[in-house]
Amino acid sequence: MRIMAIDFGLKRTGIAVTDPLKIIASPLTTVPTAQLLDFIKNYCATEQVEAFVVGLPLHLDGNPAQISQHVDGFAKRLGALFPDCPVHRQDERLTSVEAKRIILNSGIKKQKRQDKSLVDKIAAAVILEQFMLENYW
Repeated sequence: MRIMAIDFGLKRTGIAVTDPLKIIASPLTTVPTAQLLDFIKNYCATEQVEAFVVGLPLHLDGNPAQISQHVDGFAKRLGALFPDCPVHRQDERLTSVEAKRIILNSGIKKQKRQDKSLVDKIAAAVILEQFMLENYW
């Protein structure tokens, strides 16, 4: 069974998943946030997901970011939709910065590096990797 991480955004949301053995966190896709719950329902109909990890948007000083109330509402809806699947929260501070660094170091051409959806799904993978480091390894 996999773990799915979600880097929630108001316009688009990055998604990452583990492999079935929960060893590797990989970026999966970016979806328009309006279609997010439908995407997750469809994904879970074909893949077994044992838990969700939703990024917890905090400022560097630890205070909640403006988007926090939207993310909290989403996490509650996700938990209601999948009551047997825990929804964990993971600090997502600096994950977009780390995602941009990963992209820059990967050698991807400049035009592709400007694709914001790439940053979102890699940030979701960073969130998932941090969660796995803290909880599984």
